[in-house]
Amino acid sequence: MTAKKFDQQLLSLQDKLLYFALSLTANDDDARDLLQETTLKALTYRNQFVNNTNFKAWVFTIMKNTFINNYRRDQKTRNTFDSTEDAIRVAYKHNYASETPENVYAVNEMSSKVEKLDDDFRIPFKMHTQGFKYKEIAEKLDLPIGTVKSRIFFTRKKLQEMLKDK
Repeated sequence: MTAKKFDQQLLSLQDKLLYFALSLTANDDDARDLLQETTLKALTYRNQFVNNTNFKAWVFTIMKNTFINNYRRDQKTRNTFDSTEDAIRVAYKHNYASETPENVYAVNEMSSKVEKLDDDFRIPFKMHTQGFKYKEIAEKLDLPIGTVKSRIFFTRKKLQEMLKDK
């Protein structure tokens, strides 16, 4: 396919692509951004398009994959942990403005209970609440990943028992 024909076909699909982008994003600005990114990728990778195949499906697949990749990246960004010293509070608190004395007490009590645990359980648990993945913890502590998972699991169980209302 010639470059001119490629460009013409891509331009003829813009309205349909915008409609598809709106169905994915449900937001006009995000849809236009997705359309622009898709068009740029299609132009950038035009040499990867195989002649005599479905051009429309190729471009729509680029848009769908771009949307999925952006969504995953946004989810990862949204789920990253703050690296503050007070990792338990960061992990369990969503709105610092509404901190109540009861919540502060509960977090402090939980932190003190965690500090009383043996190093074998405390260290992997704290690393996990700081956002480390099981594999990273296993590598840093030179332990099998199954051991790390079980220690974190048992630490949660111990904390539940220790924090039960009596």
